[in-house]
Amino acid sequence: MRYFQPEFLQFFIDLAPNNHKDWFDQNRNRYKKFVKEPFKVFVTDLIERLGQHNPQLKIEPKHAIFRINRDIRFSKDKTPYKMHVAAALAPGGKKDHDYPGIYVHLSPEKMLVYFGLFNPSRELRDQVRVKIANERKRFQDISQSPTFVEAFGEIEGDKNKIVAKEVKKQAQKEPLIYNKSWLYGVELPPETVLRDDLLDLTENYFKLAEPLMKFFVEAKIQAMD
Repeated sequence: MRYFQPEFLQFFIDLAPNNHKDWFDQNRNRYKKFVKEPFKVFVTDLIERLGQHNPQLKIEPKHAIFRINRDIRFSKDKTPYKMHVAAALAPGGKKDHDYPGIYVHLSPEKMLVYFGLFNPSRELRDQVRVKIANERKRFQDISQSPTFVEAFGEIEGDKNKIVAKEVKKQAQKEPLIYNKSWLYGVELPPETVLRDDLLDLTENYFKLAEPLMKFFVEAKIQAMD
């Protein structure tokens, strides 16, 4: 099934030099027809598909989809609209940072499909570090496997310069213990959004990401004990 037409990409191309409310209001019907509504259908189907693998991801689309309006209160850039659409699937919705979720981002520049933990709570961050230290071989078997590396490359994320003494020795052997976030994913060409197999493609990346996601879920459960 094709979710998006070329008009999806064209809307954002046209928005770029016209990023103000007057233009957006004049083109709101275009936005609804070619961007907002197709994206909601895609996210709805994605939730249903991935929910077959992990029922905790079965949430309402409105809780996953980010608004197109930018928060400009503290920004020097006062353009009111984002140049992309995005959604994040996690049990608590898009603001849930304490569950390894999936982030999907579509724009005329690229498509992103990312997984992992982004700025989790201190409790979960510390527990992930302990789990990696205690199960370093298992963690590396997943994150350094040829399948994982071919799909996602290296795990990304900001780091701390100092970690707790209990994990410091293992951190010398596994630098990802220093991470504050653990993110991995793929950047695809923008025309990927026009593919008929977009849902299948996204699901396939989820399957490849799932072993490490389960590792992080285990850390979350341990942090709650």
